[in-house]
Amino acid sequence: MSLEEKQYSTLVVSSTESFNTAMASMLPKTSFQPIVFANSIAMAQRTVAEREFDFIIINAPLKDDLGVRFAIDSSNKNALVLILIQSEILSDVYAKVSDFGVFTLAKPMSKPSMDNAIRWLLTTKKRLGKAEKNSAKMEDKMQEIRLVNKAKWLLISKEGLLEPEAHRYLEKEAMNRCVSKKDVALEIINKYEG
Repeated sequence: MSLEEKQYSTLVVSSTESFNTAMASMLPKTSFQPIVFANSIAMAQRTVAEREFDFIIINAPLKDDLGVRFAIDSSNKNALVLILIQSEILSDVYAKVSDFGVFTLAKPMSKPSMDNAIRWLLTTKKRLGKAEKNSAKMEDKMQEIRLVNKAKWLLISKEGLLEPEAHRYLEKEAMNRCVSKKDVALEIINKYEG
């Protein structure tokens, strides 16, 4: 496994043993581990209550439900969801789930179609992962800016510095002590508000 390769937990929801066997052989072990199986929506709901999954593949309908509400609810928990549905009702199901980012695929489907769907899931998950990392970096940067600004205003109000002086003080302290401006800002905030 390369350093870039990640393993994704997968829940397969299907009441058909032949489908489960086919999915187990189609999902590359290098990317899809562990693979957990549920034979009903109720069992799938209990399973996702116990742990999170990266991917959920639903072979609809199941003995207790079509699986549309479960697909929507699961997609809201950061799982990428693929629901396989009869072609006769695919359009109706797609209309209900597409706004929630749930993928749909018509049954019966071919092995190449399923292979493509698996690649779409992997590609989407990787892209979302990069977007989440970028978002986290931006949030960290925004948090640092808020803390630095708060520290500057404390220096202005408590020490009588002008804004450029407060800014310079933060930068100089960070550089002289080889720490981040965020660390210096936190010390100033703790000093005056702690």
